[in-house]
Amino acid sequence: MKTVQRKICLLGDFSVGKTSLVRQFVEGRFDDRYLSTIGVKISRRQISRPDYLLNLLIWDLAGGDDYDDVTSGYLRGAAGILMVCDLTRPLTLHTLRKYRKQLDEIKLDPVVVIAANKVDLVAERAVDDSLLEELSQQINAPYLLSSAKTGEGVAAAFDQIAGLLEKKKS
Repeated sequence: MKTVQRKICLLGDFSVGKTSLVRQFVEGRFDDRYLSTIGVKISRRQISRPDYLLNLLIWDLAGGDDYDDVTSGYLRGAAGILMVCDLTRPLTLHTLRKYRKQLDEIKLDPVVVIAANKVDLVAERAVDDSLLEELSQQINAPYLLSSAKTGEGVAAAFDQIAGLLEKKKS
């Protein structure tokens, strides 16, 4: 069976759960301790598609306001972007709009999916579905709810990116 390799980058503010999503997807585990990513951490996971194996190179990029030329360099060659926001912090949606604008400015056209993370924190949720729908339309990217802690929606997010890559190719 043929193997295809694709680079996927995670973008989002500090502490939205990017590293935890990757850890849950790649290792099947969650860790409550917060460790800020410095620069980039690269992980790998292979997933089966109907006609081939998809080898995902997952680039977990440091989050925050300091989106500079170095980060732009990390994005080169990305086939897909998983933008992550925190359902307990509405300001993290604004950051995703900024990332979308910057992707357009550096002329990248990857497939983009939004992971609205921390859906397990029901009592703390401050972002409703109407705000997510608005964001989805503004940055032209589907969204799904996820929880790095419980695993809900994690594999689905990467599977959705894979499916969009297949549609884009055809």
